[in-house]
Amino acid sequence: MNNWTCISRRDFLTRTALASAAAALWRPDSAAASSGGKFPPPIPVFSKLYQELKLDFDQAAELTAEAGLDGVDCPVRPKGEIEPERAADEMPRYAEALRKRKLDMLLITTGINSVTTPHAETVLRTAKKLGIRYYRLGFSTNKSGAGTPLPEIKAQLRELAAFNKELGLTGVIQNHSPSGKSTYVGGDLHEMYEIVKDFNPDQIGVAFDLCHALVVHGDDWGARFDQLKPHIKVAYVKDVKRPRELTPFGEGEFKNTDYFKRLKQMNLTAPLSMHIEYKWCPEGQEKTRAAMLKMLQQNLRVLKGWLAAA
Repeated sequence: MNNWTCISRRDFLTRTALASAAAALWRPDSAAASSGGKFPPPIPVFSKLYQELKLDFDQAAELTAEAGLDGVDCPVRPKGEIEPERAADEMPRYAEALRKRKLDMLLITTGINSVTTPHAETVLRTAKKLGIRYYRLGFSTNKSGAGTPLPEIKAQLRELAAFNKELGLTGVIQNHSPSGKSTYVGGDLHEMYEIVKDFNPDQIGVAFDLCHALVVHGDDWGARFDQLKPHIKVAYVKDVKRPRELTPFGEGEFKNTDYFKRLKQMNLTAPLSMHIEYKWCPEGQEKTRAAMLKMLQQNLRVLKGWLAAA
C-alpha cells in the first residue's frame, strides 16, 4: 500500500491551481462526457485487447468502427496502450483517429492512485481537454493477512477528490476479486462502501464489475449493488461462470441476472465498458484481426440484446 502516499498542502494546492487552467478546455458536448441522458449508454471496448495484435491508433480506430462499437476505454498506464509519460502527445492522436470515424475515447483506465502518481496531472489534464469525464483509478493490493489501512486510503482519496473537483472529472474504483495471494482494495463490496460512502460520487465513485461481484459475493451481489447504487458511476461487462471462469458473452451467468434492468432503473448514462478477458482465440491458432473482429461483433450483439431486454 505504499503507493497511497500523502503530499504537502502547498504542493497539492499548486497542482490544483495548474489543473484548474485546463477546466475551460472541456468540451461539454462531447459524447465522452455524456450520452445525452439516454439508456442504453454508449459502449466502448476496453482496448487493452488491441495490444494483443499491436494495433496502432488508426488500426485500432478502424477495428472499433467495423465492430460497431462507440469508442474505446483506453488503458493509459504503465505497459498500457498509452504510457503515462506519452499521454499529452498520444491521447489526442488516438482520440483524433477515433473521431475521424465518429467514435470517441469514452473512458480511460489509469494507474493513478494519488495526485503524486507519476504523470497523473498530465494524464488528467489531457483527459479534460479531450472531453473525457471518467477514469478508473489504479489497483491497490494487500498481501493475504496484511489488513487494509482504510484511513490512509481515504486520506489519499480526499486529495484526489479535490483535484477531480477542480477538473470536473470523476475517478472510479473497480471492484476486483482476489488474484493469487493478493486481494484488491474494494474487491469486497462491504469494504468498497466503507471507502466511498463519504465522497461525492461525482468526484470519487465506483466502477461496478458484476463478474467480480459474483465471484466474491455470489447471489448476494444484488444487496451490495443496492448499497453502492448512489456511488456507481460506471459499469463493466465481462461474463463469468462461477467459481471464476470468464466466458464469451452469453455463456456465463449474466443472462440469469437482472444487472441490466438495474442499470436502466438507475438511468446509467456513463459509457458501459465491454471487457474481453477470456481466451478468445483457440489454443494453437494465430490471433488475427479477422478473428478479433468476429469475436467483438458477436459479444456486442449479445450485449445489445441484454440491453434491449432490460
